[in-house]
Amino acid sequence: MSDWLYSDTVKDHFTRPRNVLLGDEASFPANARGQTGNIKCGDQMLMLLKIEDDVITDVRWKTYGCASAIASTSMLSETIKGMHIKDAYGIRPGDLVEKLGGLPDYKIHCSVLGDKALRCAIDDYLAQTGRVGLLQEPATEVCHCLGITDKDLEAAFHQGARTWDALQQATKIGTSCGACKGNALELLHQLTHLYGP
Repeated sequence: MSDWLYSDTVKDHFTRPRNVLLGDEASFPANARGQTGNIKCGDQMLMLLKIEDDVITDVRWKTYGCASAIASTSMLSETIKGMHIKDAYGIRPGDLVEKLGGLPDYKIHCSVLGDKALRCAIDDYLAQTGRVGLLQEPATEVCHCLGITDKDLEAAFHQGARTWDALQQATKIGTSCGACKGNALELLHQLTHLYGP
């Protein structure tokens, strides 16, 4: 394949993904479950974890995703084994992209499925153990002029803001210098990919 746009590491994890759930959920007795994605966009992720004393001892996953989603989740599944849930909760798509040797820019949004499903599974485990909210996904500032974060934009998205104009109306993002528009639109694309239009 002379036109292959992916690194050898991506190719390896795509063609030989690690820790894939074979069969149904009952075949892997997990104590934590997370699911995210939007089947309408073609990507959905299920993450099952075995956790003992707040350490991830094993993982299985299944996706209806592209090569980037498969490779990044395969890499994620290898990375989190033996990791404390607090450290695993902090893994970001950029960490996985770096371990994979990069992804094409237009495929970065596919790498968010695994880490989102991972955090959902850890949240599920924390809920089962009576520790809801113990770990929080940190907010990332998108608009430096107004201090608007990705969490603010995600909340606006869930309240119906699906376009740049709607995001501006809901949050006032980009009304100062406008330098944040590109990052905000990329986040909007990721949210649409995760949750649907």
